[in-house]
Amino acid sequence: MKIVVCIKQVPATGADKRYTDDLRLDRTGVEAIINPLDEYAIEQALRLADAGTADAVTYLSMGPDQASEALRRALAMGGDDAVLITDPALAGADEWTTAKVLAAALDKLAPDVALMGMASDDARGSLVPGAVAAMRDVPLLSYGSELALADGEARVRRLSATGYDWIAAPLPVVATVTDQVGEPRYASLKGIMAAKRKPMETWSLGDLGLSADDLHGAALTKVTDARAPEEKPPTERIENLPAPEAAAKIADWLAARKLI
Repeated sequence: MKIVVCIKQVPATGADKRYTDDLRLDRTGVEAIINPLDEYAIEQALRLADAGTADAVTYLSMGPDQASEALRRALAMGGDDAVLITDPALAGADEWTTAKVLAAALDKLAPDVALMGMASDDARGSLVPGAVAAMRDVPLLSYGSELALADGEARVRRLSATGYDWIAAPLPVVATVTDQVGEPRYASLKGIMAAKRKPMETWSLGDLGLSADDLHGAALTKVTDARAPEEKPPTERIENLPAPEAAAKIADWLAARKLI
């Protein structure tokens, strides 16, 4: 079975986020990393490969030329090859364009499973996996804490308020996993050296049979405003009081805010 893991290069989690004049995220001069939630998808794919369930693991990313660095880092963790989709017409791409381009690339790669993290750290929209599945007309298995493949179907273990459920669908599928799959592995020195020799292709929109006109200017949505989140009020603490008095103060606090 073939797995394609879709990954994204994002600004480091702790980096100071700034916007350009056209309200796009300014990625210049900021450390770039693999989207942390995508690392769990990488780990899940590699575990299936280690178990002999997956025959090949390919990494797929859409972005500027420097996104190849994220693909090399993924290859250093394991896997076989990578594909970078880059094109000047993709500048400012929104979720719809990203999904359309990834769907076209996945149709070309034809994996049994297109695996993704549950969200990207820079947007947190969680919209792309569902859009890709809809555009490809394949099932979506989302928010899995584990992915299993057998007998022509994929199954994800999804945690719930009462325990967990196993959800299954016939292959091919799009699947997303959470940070419950297990801690992502580190790239070894041997893996880093091997990654330099692993094949990586670069595709343009033309290689996917798409054009800039198909993408409607790279975005169907437009950002009209951006502002820093409001500062949270200081935390109120109730301590060093007898339990009955502390309980009364908590009840008064909740009642004042009409929570009880």
